[in-house]
Amino acid sequence: MDLDKPSAYRQLDRSGMLDHLHAFTAQCQGAWEAVLRFDLPVDYSEVSNIVILGMGGSAIGGDIARRLAQMESRVSVWVHRDYGLPTFVDKRTLVIASSYSGNTEETLSAFSESTKRQAKQIVITSGGRLGQMAEGEGIPAYIVSYRAPPRAAFPYNFLPLVGIFQKLGLITDKAADVNETVGILEELSDDFVETKPLASNPAKQLASRLSGRVAVVYGAEILAEVAQRWKAQFNENSKSWAFSESFPELNHNAVIGYEFPAGAKDMIYVLLLRSALLGPRTVLRYRATTELLSGAGIPHESAQARGDSALAQIMSLVLLGDYASFYLAMLNEVDPTSIDAIDFVKQYLARSNTPGD
Repeated sequence: MDLDKPSAYRQLDRSGMLDHLHAFTAQCQGAWEAVLRFDLPVDYSEVSNIVILGMGGSAIGGDIARRLAQMESRVSVWVHRDYGLPTFVDKRTLVIASSYSGNTEETLSAFSESTKRQAKQIVITSGGRLGQMAEGEGIPAYIVSYRAPPRAAFPYNFLPLVGIFQKLGLITDKAADVNETVGILEELSDDFVETKPLASNPAKQLASRLSGRVAVVYGAEILAEVAQRWKAQFNENSKSWAFSESFPELNHNAVIGYEFPAGAKDMIYVLLLRSALLGPRTVLRYRATTELLSGAGIPHESAQARGDSALAQIMSLVLLGDYASFYLAMLNEVDPTSIDAIDFVKQYLARSNTPGD
């Protein structure tokens, strides 16, 4: 595959993943404008904790929104990726169920349990059973009208949560940060677009270096969950093995594992996501880890976030990872949208008589 011949992409990109990448900035604008119009009951701000329910592409937005909330909020925010609920969930808990399809088995199970616990509830979905439950019970529902695979609608899984947190008074007004983010995404989209040649396209260049290798993505602080997003995008879009690790934890275990098996260094490529907002001790950890990677002969590089605000820096790297995973899918000659293995698991579970809640 020649990445500088985008006319050939359509043979593989049959469902139009590239179109969703083109729409990423517009998604951000649309998602933010919609959540500003989203009304919440007054008593929803009177909670002791918040639990976000979700899986896969619908959950990663919760992970990153939780990270932003941790920087300002005195209310604990949790992300729950499983059946059922933690025992602390009660009527003073706000449960936000995020399922793009509205039919995610684990999320429906947890959401049903939250009803029994008399928790306050919000739904983020495009419809499905979750949307029906919200409509039937009069639960506030942010309805996503954008049609895409959940991972390709990331702004709609993320920015509504930021807006909800703002409305609840958990975080400060993010309007200026959103405006900065949109401007940076417009600039980066011009750099990453498929018509920009490989010689000057950072996303194509990154995909080319990753071709035939296993991506291991390192992140810290506001970028820890972005590393997880990159890992998942390489898995789902590129159909590639990929893993993610976070600082400082990786300095207490992962760095010891650079020795064996000896042949792993020929397959591994480490990506270090970096931000100007990282704390000084964390920056030292990046430097030390880079020296260890170099000493072990493991290929690696850094990707620098853009912008001043945490929101802009997060989204700038999300966009780079999304584009790089698409171009890697083209190099792997696979359809970036297909998720046959995930569909297999869902069908396997559907044939079972074991209840899902």
